[in-house]
Formats: sequence, C-alpha cells, structure tokens
Amino acid sequence: MTGTLLARGMLVGIIAGLLAFGFAKVFGEPQVDRAIAFESAMDAAKEAAEAAKAKAEGKTMDMPEEVELFSRDVQSGIGLFTGVMAYGIAFGGLFSLVFAYCYGRLGKLGPRPLAALIAAAGFIAIVLVPDLKYPANPPSVGNPDTIGHRTGMFFLMIVISIAAMVAAVNILRRLHARYGTWNAVLIAGAAFIAVIVVAQLLLPDINEVPDEFPAVVLWRFRAAALGIQLVMWTSLGLIFGWLTERSLQSRFRFARPVAS
Repeated sequence: MTGTLLARGMLVGIIAGLLAFGFAKVFGEPQVDRAIAFESAMDAAKEAAEAAKAKAEGKTMDMPEEVELFSRDVQSGIGLFTGVMAYGIAFGGLFSLVFAYCYGRLGKLGPRPLAALIAAAGFIAIVLVPDLKYPANPPSVGNPDTIGHRTGMFFLMIVISIAAMVAAVNILRRLHARYGTWNAVLIAGAAFIAVIVVAQLLLPDINEVPDEFPAVVLWRFRAAALGIQLVMWTSLGLIFGWLTERSLQSRFRFARPVAS
C-alpha cells in the first residue's frame, strides 16, 4: 500500500507543480522582472558614478563584462518549470509517506480530512513559520557574501518549526483522551506557538533590503512567493485526499461479497 501511496503522491506532486508553475508565471515572474530592472538601474547608476569619478581624476576605467550563464527567458521558462516540478514531486512523495504513517494513528480521520490536515501542518511548519522570520527576497536583494549564513538560518528555522509541529501532534495525541479534542488542540497549539516565538526571538534578524528598493514590488514578490507555496500545498492536500478516498471506496466496494 505504501508503494501505491508513494506513486500517487508523486503524481499529485506533478499536478500541484503544474498549478504552482502557472501561478508563478502569472503573479511571481512580473515581480522578478521589476526587481531585476531595479538592480540593473542601480548598477548602471553606480557604474556611471565610478566612470565620472575616474574621468575627473584623469584615469581610464575598464568596465568588466558580465557573462550570463542562463538568459532571463531560460530562467523564467524551463528553469522555473524544472525547479517547481522537482519541488512538487519531492514533496508529493514525502507527503504520501507522512500520510501512510499517520493514517489510522490520528483517530478516525478519513483520507480527505487527514490529507487536508497534513497539508495545513506542512504549509505552516515548512513555509509560513520560516517565512515569517526570513521572508523571500527578490533577486536584487541581499549581499552575496552572506548567502551561506542566510540559507543556514532559514533551514535552521525550518528544522525547529518541523520539530515543534511533531511535538505538538504528540502532545495532542496524549492529551486527547484526558482533556477532549478541543482542549488538547488548544494546549498543543499553545505549545507550538511558544516554541516558535522563542526561536524567532533568539535567532538573528536578517534585513538586507536596500532603503531605495520599491516597497510595493517587495510586498508583491513576497505575497506571490507565499501564494505559490499555498497553491502547491493546497493542491497536494485536496487532490491526494480525494484520490485516496476514491481508491479506498472502490476497494471496499469490490471487496464486499455479492449477495446470492
């Protein structure tokens, strides 16, 4: 059964990836283009200022030629498509494995509610919580020398968030029988929020957005980045749950004895 769920999860990941790719092309790429245009304008202004300074000092200035490994069309086309599809397939497979482990262990939840719950928990732990501390930035934002540090802090926040979510689920399971569903959910949720608040207060802040960067472009880029993830995880939860429920219903229907 696990193999079937894994294949289904990867298939659903492909569908979710296609939907997320469409969203990214419509809402995300225009913001990337605006950010690149801003970066190009800033670089041109900097080069002009350096050239003017060199001319005033009677010096000649050789401008280095930048070699573009991949054109913008490649990056926004096949590059974006490949990245989004790889993400969808990978997380679709992981989603199915988590579903296989949780099915039957979290009360009497059916396939569709369980898939929706896992998708919501995954979006919160892997996307929303880390994004609140270290939100996505356009290509022109950030110091290249600190990319390793920023990446490390981002993934550390993801690890802490996932660990806190797993701990919250375990708390919910243990307290469910004693305090009831509602109270157990409140206690587990409070524990998760407490851990996240402490982590986000202790981890260092990273703010490398230039003061002159357009606030509207930055906000729209971050909203689009979050929207892409929301489309991905919502699609995983809804489509996977629907397909799994249909599969189980068909299996049960064909397994029933035929009345004589």
